[in-house]
Amino acid sequence: MNTHKIAVIAGDGIGPEVISEGMKVLRAVAEIDGGFGFDFTEYPWGCRYYLENGCMMPADGMARLAEHDAIFLGAVGYPGVPDHISLWDLLLTIRKGFDQYINLRPVKLLRGAPCPLADVKREDIDMLFVRENSEGEYAGSGSWLFRGQPNEVVIQDGVFSRRGCERVIRYAYELARAQKKTLTSISKGNALNYSMVFWDQIFAEVGRDYPDVETHSYLVDAAAMFMVKDPGRFEIVVTSNLFGDILTDLGAAIAGGMGLAAGANLNPERKFPSMFEPIHGSAPDIAGQGKANPLATVWSASQMLEFFGHQAWAGRLIEIIEEMLVDGSVLTPDLGGSAATAEVGGEVVRRLRAGA
Repeated sequence: MNTHKIAVIAGDGIGPEVISEGMKVLRAVAEIDGGFGFDFTEYPWGCRYYLENGCMMPADGMARLAEHDAIFLGAVGYPGVPDHISLWDLLLTIRKGFDQYINLRPVKLLRGAPCPLADVKREDIDMLFVRENSEGEYAGSGSWLFRGQPNEVVIQDGVFSRRGCERVIRYAYELARAQKKTLTSISKGNALNYSMVFWDQIFAEVGRDYPDVETHSYLVDAAAMFMVKDPGRFEIVVTSNLFGDILTDLGAAIAGGMGLAAGANLNPERKFPSMFEPIHGSAPDIAGQGKANPLATVWSASQMLEFFGHQAWAGRLIEIIEEMLVDGSVLTPDLGGSAATAEVGGEVVRRLRAGA
């Protein structure tokens, strides 16, 4: 039997609550299937670890994570720890250190999910964002000069390499070709006259290898407007680190809320482990209350199953999420229900077993 070795970083706030349900669901899938299993190793890293040890993870943390096939992350961030520390010293360290240069974020309006947009059909909101995940605006390059003085200056660089741009754009073209969907590039070439002009140039260059793929290009501000006014024009979308971060949160808002937002950080060559996470954050205001919605974590578990080649089970989890949204009887308060986090996870497992 094939056993997938998974490093679990439950993290902060509601992270431990939702990741527990994700693990419960993955264990149930493996038990029902019988052909594969999961070996979970939990690591207590995050903001509480930082407050106790002065670091978000130990010095050998990356070496320990490298021994696994994938990473399951709950959430990072908590009051008392600056966001730039919690982000850069754990999440971005993992993404960059393991060259997880593809960030996949589905923006899909499931049956039964709430949508704030009027006169929009469910099938009009069905996008997959391919976000560059290793450089760009989040490269961490810059300077802080004359700190604390009247002439203080900060410089934040965007780093766009030919290799970095080309590989994420080519990945998106391959997806669009395989799924027979349109591909849209989002940039800001009119204002960012080096980085985004370069991005647009490479998008056009790579596109010459894919004459069968219908393409579109939008400036990021126009794209944000069209996501609200005409979301049906987007299918596969490729964009930079910063723009992908912002637009997928907008996407979550129009596709059921952050409680249904999942993301995969992929190293497609599988030289390093990939990482799967709900993207809703740690929500410390409701931590420990059993109110957290674990369905985004279930969706990220579905992405993990798909990455490991278990497509049928990945699809079944999405079907179950839709069934529960339509039924409405076992949902957390953010989706209008009164169920606790563990009850929602338990209902996913119940439906898995009932359909086995």
